[in-house]
Amino acid sequence: MTTAAMIAAATDATRTHDTGAPDTRMHAVRLHAFGPAENLTYEQAPTPVPAPGQVRVRVAAAGVHLLDTALREGARGPAPALPELPTVPGREVAGTVDALGPGTDPAWLGRRVVAHLGFAPGGYAEYAVTDAARLHPVPDGLDPAEAVAMIGTGRTTLGILQFADLGPGSVALVPAAAGGIGTLLVQYAKNAGATVIALAGGPAKTARATANGADLALDYTAPGWADTVRRHHPDGATVLFDSVGGTTARTALGLLAPGAQHLVFGWSEAPLDLTDTERAALTARDITTHEVLGPAMLQAVGAPDPLRVLETRALAEAAAGRLRPALTRFPLAEAAAAHRALETRATTGKVVLEP
Repeated sequence: MTTAAMIAAATDATRTHDTGAPDTRMHAVRLHAFGPAENLTYEQAPTPVPAPGQVRVRVAAAGVHLLDTALREGARGPAPALPELPTVPGREVAGTVDALGPGTDPAWLGRRVVAHLGFAPGGYAEYAVTDAARLHPVPDGLDPAEAVAMIGTGRTTLGILQFADLGPGSVALVPAAAGGIGTLLVQYAKNAGATVIALAGGPAKTARATANGADLALDYTAPGWADTVRRHHPDGATVLFDSVGGTTARTALGLLAPGAQHLVFGWSEAPLDLTDTERAALTARDITTHEVLGPAMLQAVGAPDPLRVLETRALAEAAAGRLRPALTRFPLAEAAAAHRALETRATTGKVVLEP
């Protein structure tokens, strides 16, 4: 080996530790058995060491997703497989790169970054590792929690909006308008010049939707909300952003104008199971239903790495101030409480854990 090669090898070998390297143990939230939120335990765990091409991030914020709650219970959902136990949940992190694996670009060391870990767990911790290829620099002016919201919730929102026809004269009906995606949909639609009807559960959430720019904010857990929509907009809404399904979606479909769009990206209440008669009535009114998650969303981007494209766009929208994520913050040690709050719809916007 040449002298230059020996120096390079020695440099790579020491990059996994900087002068502020952590101890070999850290605090993390671990799941030892599938089940209720109480199975999430805050404890000490080995500090991860980055492999070749990876970085270690000193976590400042970790995202909590509904998929996390499904995996915790042992329901695979859209994940390719259940994680091996014990596991540290969490797939979205933001923080500062504190160590590099062999061969990783040294320019990342010390930078503020955000990354979606894919289906690899590890986010609910003081330190997490990920491939350098997944990193995005955190734009100036965004705090880590905001960056985490945009890397996951933001990218999904922009993916959904690829299918929406919004502009002056449009009337957007947004259930779950105080949620993470709903908050961003309201903002985007208003920026596009549309009129926004926000539906949210309870007066506190409808107040948030109004503060977020909604023209009309209604409690869809109270009777009579559909009649209020009809009084204010007798011609009907032109697009329904449906993440709720169930009875709420069935009622909302009756509030759409002929030729309206029904964009489906979830069913937090229940899947929407329309009868043949109901489907025929929608067809007669030229109302189109599109399932906009999964392959349809990725194909619409038209790029080799569509998720990264959407992540980049989402961060840019937040950096420019056009989209501002709503956040519910919990200490890392209270991950179980965060899961319970998310499952009972007691949160507003994106749920984030902070060590």
